[in-house]
Amino acid sequence: MNSLKHGGSDDARRFPEGFVWGVGTSSYQIEGAAATDGRAPSIWDTFAHTPGKVNRGDTGDIACNSYHRLDDDVQLLTELGVGAYRFSVSWPRVLPNGSGAVNVLGLDYYRRLIDRLCERDIKPVLTIYHWDLPQTLEDRGGWANRDAALALGELAAVLAEALGEQVAMWITINEPLQTVQQGYLNGSHAPGRRDPALAAAALHHILLGHGYALQALRSRLPDAAAGPSMDPQPFLALDQGSRAAAEALDAEYNRAYLDPVLRGSYPAALRADLMPPGELIQDGDLALISAPIDFFGLNYYRPHYLRRGDRFDLRVGESAIPGWRGTVRYMAPDLPRTVMGWPIVPAAMRDLLIRLHEETGGLPLYVTENGCAADDYLTPEGRVDDHERIAYIHGHLGAVLEAIAAGVNVAGYFHWSLMDNFEWAEGYRRRFGLHYVEFESGRRVRKRSAYFYRQVAISNELPPAPEPVLADAPLPAATGARSQ
Repeated sequence: MNSLKHGGSDDARRFPEGFVWGVGTSSYQIEGAAATDGRAPSIWDTFAHTPGKVNRGDTGDIACNSYHRLDDDVQLLTELGVGAYRFSVSWPRVLPNGSGAVNVLGLDYYRRLIDRLCERDIKPVLTIYHWDLPQTLEDRGGWANRDAALALGELAAVLAEALGEQVAMWITINEPLQTVQQGYLNGSHAPGRRDPALAAAALHHILLGHGYALQALRSRLPDAAAGPSMDPQPFLALDQGSRAAAEALDAEYNRAYLDPVLRGSYPAALRADLMPPGELIQDGDLALISAPIDFFGLNYYRPHYLRRGDRFDLRVGESAIPGWRGTVRYMAPDLPRTVMGWPIVPAAMRDLLIRLHEETGGLPLYVTENGCAADDYLTPEGRVDDHERIAYIHGHLGAVLEAIAAGVNVAGYFHWSLMDNFEWAEGYRRRFGLHYVEFESGRRVRKRSAYFYRQVAISNELPPAPEPVLADAPLPAATGARSQ
């Protein structure tokens, strides 16, 4: 079991030596330059330009214009004091047709970015797929078509050969749950489908894409560190009557993704209409999906509490699973929340890290996303005093330390995100960044939280809690569903 190391005071808690401090972004959310230097449309270009799909009709056409402000943003990273930068490659910038001919100009952008990072001793952490499937592949069925999985393997091969050993860590796929649930089941994200049969096919094929990407990396970079980033959702039952719902939702949202990668099988408890049909699963698929990984990336934002029979709360999928009508998603009125309406519960992240430690057999775990949206604004003095974000970070880093004290191999933390950006269907109204972006001019302004995070990253320790602190609100004892 790891032990905590204490610094200059009893309140300052140290992280293990070599702990990785980073921040994250993704290509469509920050790059802009949507039709520059040979980039082709992605599903998010199409979705964002479809009326009614994104708040206020916002698009990622310009976003933070990071494609043209590469040096400025690397300077932000340098001043922030982090040792790693998680970014994603725009698939249609590198392979405009999804596969085949490589766009050299697009690939050169990532070469320049990685060179700049390495010059500053910032480790490049590259996400191969972060939701921007080329529209040409979607036109052929998207993730419901096996060809998308094969094409992701081709993209990984191109990136491995071009960028090689300069990349410190390779993340194969980001949050496949959201691609399936929001992209193919409820239609709230690109490509906007609403079809359980397509969702079931997409579930298998995006995990297969992880397998093909991993295979491509292993064959070209045998010493590369590679793994997926996923967002398991804690479902916590507050009464015995909600236990069945928590277990069913755990199978749908968590085990459907964890079990194939970690165990080579789909959970028997997965709802029938989302179970990938047998004819889609070819010989060797599950072996490919469950090939050994080097680390597991956790994206965490919130838990879900379940209880019986409060008619004023939002119901969750009650028609899908027989036997638990009346179970609702419960939100305690005194539970602190972000402006997204998400409950702030650092202890749920600690417990999730402990669960993943057990399920992965002690693999290194990285928190590859964690952060909060807030109603940030520039004061007349030109500051952004985001005290609530500082409290959020402090609470969740405390949860990381608690997990480490419990013996969990947590190797690093990446705050989401470096700067305010295009927040998917929310457009630009939700700000998650450590740096405020004035989208009209592109100007970046360091928020108070950036100063705090810099202090933590450079000192490798968590200082005493700032004021005010958003503590976990008391709740009834919860029973969380766990993989069997």
